[in-house]
Amino acid sequence: QVQLVESGGGLVQAGGSLRLSCAASGRTFSSYHMGWFRQAPAKEREFVARISVSGGTTYADSVKGRFTISRDNAKNTVYLQMNTMKPEDTALYYCATTGTMYWYTPRYWGQGTQVTVSS
Repeated sequence: QVQLVESGGGLVQAGGSLRLSCAASGRTFSSYHMGWFRQAPAKEREFVARISVSGGTTYADSVKGRFTISRDNAKNTVYLQMNTMKPEDTALYYCATTGTMYWYTPRYWGQGTQVTVSS
């Protein structure tokens, strides 16, 4: 069982920055493939970014060049640095993991943290 707790959401003006954090339980965090998703009102949940156990990263086209995912295995934490934010980035952001080194539909999800970008 993996528990995920997100933090760092809030209200920011367009062009601003936020950093989300996701703290994970478990002794084998370094072996987890981690990811971030988001869900805007009246829209389906969408993939944002993921990071492999070796640090390889993948991004959605909509955030490429503006968002950076990273991990600190000593702190069991994954981060999402969001820069040059846009109103369309407004969403509930979720941390997720498959609980393995592989990437597929995540089995474990956090409760989400709200991000609102004002124009």
